[in-house]
Amino acid sequence: MAARARPSSGDADLARTIAWLEKTGTRTVRDGMARYGIPATKAFGVSVGTLKTHAKALGKNHALALELWSSGWYEARLLASFVAEPAQLVVSEMNAWAKDFDSWAVCDTVCFHAFDRTPLAWGRIAPWAAASAEFHRRGAFALLWGLSVHDREASDAAFLDCFALIEKAASDPRDYVKKGVDMALRAIGKRNASLHAAALELAARLCESEAGSAAWIGRSVQRDLAKARPRAGKAASPRAKTTQARRR
Repeated sequence: MAARARPSSGDADLARTIAWLEKTGTRTVRDGMARYGIPATKAFGVSVGTLKTHAKALGKNHALALELWSSGWYEARLLASFVAEPAQLVVSEMNAWAKDFDSWAVCDTVCFHAFDRTPLAWGRIAPWAAASAEFHRRGAFALLWGLSVHDREASDAAFLDCFALIEKAASDPRDYVKKGVDMALRAIGKRNASLHAAALELAARLCESEAGSAAWIGRSVQRDLAKARPRAGKAASPRAKTTQARRR
């Protein structure tokens, strides 16, 4: 059984939410987290679907999101991404959260549900791509992946400008960085026909790399984009993104 939560804040909303998480969590869900590479040392065992439903009941509440994140609990941090107000995020908050990423689940959920919905997102990609910590660096590419879906107004040039970062990070052998880079490049290639061609061109170069991770990414992107049918001006669908996420 998870250790009993002790909220550090006296805020009533935080206390009620942590109490709800503790009451709702189950050992079955918590024990199953290990199969997906998610640490369960500070988790209650609440499914993502249940968290999303509760987040709708709570509504957007940025102050609560910050408190939930500070609590350090796995589900509290996922919930924080659902109730945060993207328009209220500031760079210091985004950087602090990114440094706290400790699993692909937290990293991707925050990037897909909060960070990629703020105009500050584009400015975080390059700094995070240079980070040394595995999940901090993955955050750059999870963010880029999310932007390919949610930023409908972004130009092709904005994505192409990130190709140098993708190519450099492709040689990182760490599993969660490698898969993050792979997902980002595949998602960009599905955005439209022009980016599809550019992503395949980069994938071909990666296939020739002496770095095993880069060659793996190149082959993966080629296989996936060979089956993709990009449409001009259309981003990859959220459903496609969710399907890809489940594979990781």
